[in-house]
Amino acid sequence: MSRALITAVPFGEVDRSSLDLLRAAGVPFDLNPLGRKLTAEELVSLIPGYDLLIAGTEPITERAIEAADRLRLISRVGVGLDSVDLAAARRRGIPVAYTPEAPADAVAELTIGMALSLLRGVHLANQAVRAGVWQRLQGRRLARVTVGVVGVGRIGRRVITLLSVFGCRVLANDVRPVSLDAPHGHVEWVDLATLLRESDLVTLHVPLTRRTRRLVGAAELATMRPGALLINTCRGGVVDEGALAAALRDGRLGGAGVDTFTHEPYDGELVGIETCLITPHIGSMAADCRQRMEQGAAQNVVAFLHGDPLDALVPQSEYDLHAEDRSAAR
Repeated sequence: MSRALITAVPFGEVDRSSLDLLRAAGVPFDLNPLGRKLTAEELVSLIPGYDLLIAGTEPITERAIEAADRLRLISRVGVGLDSVDLAAARRRGIPVAYTPEAPADAVAELTIGMALSLLRGVHLANQAVRAGVWQRLQGRRLARVTVGVVGVGRIGRRVITLLSVFGCRVLANDVRPVSLDAPHGHVEWVDLATLLRESDLVTLHVPLTRRTRRLVGAAELATMRPGALLINTCRGGVVDEGALAAALRDGRLGGAGVDTFTHEPYDGELVGIETCLITPHIGSMAADCRQRMEQGAAQNVVAFLHGDPLDALVPQSEYDLHAEDRSAAR
């Protein structure tokens, strides 16, 4: 009988329908025994003997795949694939599925929430009142600033749609500019240098690849407007965290909102900078979106065992992108 290891955390805590789906299909499973994101070595030690992996963001390395003597499917809860060695999985003939649409609305809404908080100083006012300081901070309205959106995929498009309600000027940048329909409002396509230079607020929505690793570093931060704001809800490695801390500390940037980090849980220098709004990778943690992610991952497992088509197999373009990254790294 095929057995599943569920390493994603959380999974089935708020809505148990995904676990019920597996039980109804007769799939025995074990939940993550540590209750947190696994390290590469921890996954290597846990994965032997399992046929199916319902994975979170833990590193699924070549060593883990080699150790998985019975593994037949990797089903990711979410969209990011930078943690999965796709080439190693393909060599073993292990298909990889994911749930790319499910988290998009939640991440987009968190981005807008961060933008509003940074512009109005909500997080700073909250800290001040709790410290006994009653000071009415004067901020800016979203409608009156220029917002730069880097990466116009599933999440970036949704962010632009939400921004259109406020009527702000929107600059966009992507390796492949796309045509946006009317609900997205007017968008100006510009190169990255122009976007960084002209935006009051920059929000990042790109996958983590060789091209995007440290996409925003010290040099890029230096070109941004004095007092500009930066939001990162995509992947930690896209931003040089040390350079961001320096820019915030010396006041060149007015603030930042960061939900994803190179190493998680994060306890680095940004924690001590009050103008940095920090959240613990909660972009997808809206109840309905989390349920869709978990349900989608479980459905992929059941479909695979029944020999049915999977909802979202990782496309060839992702394998090509990973192969390009590996080739460039040699």
